[in-house]
Amino acid sequence: MDEQMRTELEAAAFRRLVEHLRERSDLQNIDLMKLAGFCRNCLANWYQEAAAAQGVSLSKEEAREIIYGVPYETWRATFQKGPKKPPKDSS
Repeated sequence: MDEQMRTELEAAAFRRLVEHLRERSDLQNIDLMKLAGFCRNCLANWYQEAAAAQGVSLSKEEAREIIYGVPYETWRATFQKGPKKPPKDSS
């Protein structure tokens, strides 16, 4: 496999991952961090870093919107759940 094909396949896999995360808005970032060690914000940060490495200026908000598919604050207001409360002690 040549470098161009590898890059195209990696890009396709990345796009599929982003699409999957957009579809699974029920999956909270904190849960992703606990289980996988990364979240949507991490992907946005990596995207922003990759852009900077190529000389492309991209704000944190712009990178997040690319990953979330909507402005970050819109996603938070629509999908983010509050912190989970520990179960009450019944004693």
